[in-house]
Parts: sequence; C-alpha cells; structure tokens
Amino acid sequence: MTEQKFLPFALPDIGEDEINEVVDALRSGWVTTGPKTKQFEADFAAFIGDGVEAIAVNSATAGLHLALEAVGVKEGDEVIVPSYTFTATAEVVRYLGAHPVIVDVDPVTFNIRPQAIRAAITAKTRAIMPVHFAGLACDMDAIIAIAHEHGLKIVEDAAHAMPTYYKGKLIGTLDSDVTVFSFYANKTMTTGEGGMVVSKNKDIIARCKVMRLHGISRDAFDRYTSKTPAWYYEVVAPGYKYNMPDTAAAMGIHQLKKINAFLAKREALAARFDRELADLPLILPARPQDAGSTHAWHLYPVRLKPEAGISRDDFIARMAELGIGCSVHFIPLHRQPVWRDGYSLKRESFPVADAAFEAEVTLPLYTRMTDDDQSRVIAAVREVLGK
Repeated sequence: MTEQKFLPFALPDIGEDEINEVVDALRSGWVTTGPKTKQFEADFAAFIGDGVEAIAVNSATAGLHLALEAVGVKEGDEVIVPSYTFTATAEVVRYLGAHPVIVDVDPVTFNIRPQAIRAAITAKTRAIMPVHFAGLACDMDAIIAIAHEHGLKIVEDAAHAMPTYYKGKLIGTLDSDVTVFSFYANKTMTTGEGGMVVSKNKDIIARCKVMRLHGISRDAFDRYTSKTPAWYYEVVAPGYKYNMPDTAAAMGIHQLKKINAFLAKREALAARFDRELADLPLILPARPQDAGSTHAWHLYPVRLKPEAGISRDDFIARMAELGIGCSVHFIPLHRQPVWRDGYSLKRESFPVADAAFEAEVTLPLYTRMTDDDQSRVIAAVREVLGK
C-alpha cells in the first residue's frame, strides 16, 4: 500500500508566470527595489481602488511599524489591540516606545469587540489596530465611529484580509487612516516575505515612503536610473530598512492577477467544509452577516465542542498521525510571556480569547488543495471524532 503524502496546513501557489518574472528581475541586473516594485505598487493600488496609494515593504510587520509612526504614535502613547492575534500586532507598538493595550474579542468572529475598545480608551490612547481575523472584517462602522468620537487613528491589520469586502467596500478603502496587508508564504497571495501599506492620505504615504528606506528624501531607484547626475540626497529622519526587493515584487505582480481566482477556490473549499463538517461536534467559522460583506478565507478555524470528547492538542496529534497538518490561530497575546508578564495580564480578563484558544484548530485550506486532498482532511476529522 502506497503511503499517502502529508498534507500541510498551508502551501503557496506559485506558477510559471511568477518564476519567469523573478528570473526576468534577476537577469535585468536590478534586484532590489526598482521597476517591478513600482509596477506591483501601482497594480495593487489600482486593485484596491478608490484613490488609494500603495507602498511595498518587506513584511506586514514593517508596514504596521511604518503606519503607526506615520500617524504619529510616539513614546508613552497607547494603542488598543486584540489579544487574539499574532505578536507582531503588539510588538510594533513597542518599537515606538508606546504601549499596546490588549483587549478581548468577539465570541463568534474572534475580532476585536467595539465595546472593549471603548472601555480601554484613556487620555494616552492614540490609535486602534483592528485585526480582520481569518479574513472576516471587524465591525468597522462601530470602530470608525469610536475613533472619530475620540480623535483616534485607525491602523487596520489586514494581514488576513486580501481581498475582503465590508458592506460593499474593499478593505483598504474604508474610513480608516491606513491599512496593511501581508504577503507571507501562507497568505492568500504571497511574495515569499512582504507586505503593502495602503492609504488615501498622501501625507501618510509620503512619510512611509521616506521612513521605508533610511529616512532618505529620494528613492535609490530614482537616483540610480536618472540620465543626469543625481547622486545627492538628504537623510531627513532616522528611518528603517523596510523596502521590498524587485525579486519579491515580481512574484506579487502575478499573484495579484490571480487573487480573484484564488478567492473563488478558497470560497469553494470553505463551503465544502461547511457542508461536510456541519453534523460534527465543531463550531464552524463565522461567516459575514452584512450585505455586501465577504470572507477572504485565509484560514478555516474550527472549535471543538465539549462533546467532541477530545482535547485540542490530542486532536491535532491524531490528525498528524493520519497525515494531516493542522495549526492553531492564535496563542493569545495575554498568554505570551512578554505581554503577560510585561503588562501583568490575567487570563480571566480575556475569557473569550482564552476559551477560543483552548478549543481552536485551523484545518488545512489552500488553493493547491485538490478534491482528494480535502476529502482526506474531512475523513480524518471524522475518524478522530469517531464519526
């Protein structure tokens, strides 16, 4: 009997178009930030639409850092973030000497709760960072209303939300200050490592562009490709090294062209999981409840009900024995030593995020998944749960 391959929880979907574009970048002699990055930025801004501008960076973490700096977060400020997120959401706040104020999430969506945001606002609060968990948008109307009421900035962590619509508007076009997308290897589209900062605010974009590359007043690409002497530049701020190279952007150009097809495949996979897992002792992922809202299906997170009769850890171990890779999203911030100990966080202060973590399993969902692959996942889930 032939042993079946192990199915990971995520795989990138890279084709010949991406490979050929990367090779073209390598052969061009321009492999750092240059013409392909500029093309990717222009294409991405056009895709998002509504007059946004886009700045490519080497990670979404870098993008969040740039965004917070650009909206004026500084030492001693507070930024409200959800506990149910990856550590990058909070760590970028500390990069600026500010403090993440970590709050609980909604029990259905795992997204930040507007009521929790309102309760956490102090005189030091400068910004709110909603995270669109798994690809489902937060309650942005409520969050925007709170921000306007209190004069706060909104930096959307849209690492999971490419593309996600909220009440008919694409994430990246809402009435927030800046939105940051991720192109990490397991995201809905990838550049290997990379991210994009998107905003309608020209001052934010200008600041991010300067701070992205050492605080230099002119892009290296503009200087090096000028037909006349253009060696002079000025360092106007102590910036960072966050630029995206052309070799990464080359992948992004073609991944972006495929994003709608990728989304259709993810939607089909999620719909089949919904149908074929509906009778099991699982809480299936939340779906959009508002007209005109969609889900990007970056993740397919389920929760084990008590009657499943198996712990989350044992479930994942048994799935691995059956050749199926699963993950957990997320180990909440309030359980991570750096945030737990640094801010004296207690589990009882985050009952929703804590309970979600205890029961959550992320099943494999990626565009290279075949019908047979998905059948194997479903069969394994049923076997582990004795169904």
